[in-house]
Amino acid sequence: MKAINVGIIGISGYTGLELVKMVIEHPIFQLTYCANTEGATTLGELHPALAGVCDLAVEKVDLDRAASLCTLVFLALPHKAAMNTAKGLLERNVRVVDLSADYRLNQTNYEAFYCEHEDIENLAHAVYSIPELHGKVAEGARLIANPGCHVTASLMALAPFLDKIDLNAPIFIDSKTGVSGAGKSPSATVHYVSVNDNINCYNIIKHRHATEIEQHASSFCGGDVKVTFIPSLVPMTRGMLACVYATLKSECDPLLEMESFYTSKPFVRVRKAPPHTKMTSGTNFADVYAARHGNALVAMCAIDNLMRGASSQAMVNANIMMGLDETLGIPKIAYVP
Repeated sequence: MKAINVGIIGISGYTGLELVKMVIEHPIFQLTYCANTEGATTLGELHPALAGVCDLAVEKVDLDRAASLCTLVFLALPHKAAMNTAKGLLERNVRVVDLSADYRLNQTNYEAFYCEHEDIENLAHAVYSIPELHGKVAEGARLIANPGCHVTASLMALAPFLDKIDLNAPIFIDSKTGVSGAGKSPSATVHYVSVNDNINCYNIIKHRHATEIEQHASSFCGGDVKVTFIPSLVPMTRGMLACVYATLKSECDPLLEMESFYTSKPFVRVRKAPPHTKMTSGTNFADVYAARHGNALVAMCAIDNLMRGASSQAMVNANIMMGLDETLGIPKIAYVP
């Protein structure tokens, strides 16, 4: 099959690095363009782990040049910056997989938690895709809104039970994430002395990802889903474990429900015991488990926040977008020990 030229804008961060690592090993995608706000460097200089592996020039963002070199561009940019870049690329007939939050929510919800949306036209046709939950909706899309880590893990734990739980009873989600989820820029919150030997909850109840979970869970089941979302920062580099607590309204075997729901899904493993984050580190796997105590349900999902929670899920969505096998170029062997 003919190679598909792809680019990455926002190459400096952790998710940009993970995208590079996958693209250079991909059998169809060919990395032809990398950019950030400064340029004037190479991948090997920017990310020393890539020295001697891939020394492609890193350029200052130029949308005309990106369009001349690429069929598809991944955006690993902050919100607001992403929508302006995506709009320009789409005008130049370049397909876009956006890793930011800019196209994940409807306009009302987005503007309540982020900023005024500046690309309403493309927001209307952006495709939100967790492949196991949304099937092949990304196939042929021009713009994919790639879900983030907390939402991916939470929805994958919750989705198999949306028709089995009481939506009028409280649904609690406790989601723990590694420090890389905060991004590469240093801050007091992620300073070593703040994180080491410590665990802390942040933005409890009011976290903006709660709205994203509610919007897409409600869309998925056709009901009104409300959650109480509690994220925590834990002292590890990568990984995420989301635990969902809900009330069952009917009899079921939770593990059998998960096994049935995720049958033949290559990147979901239903575990017989609670998963560890290390089981999925460096991969696109989502390891899920569920149990009940009377009518109390506990469902959980472990992922790599940088991979399934961002870059590898974006690559799966890009594969689907371009009509390829979704597993092409996707890492399956975890970083253990």
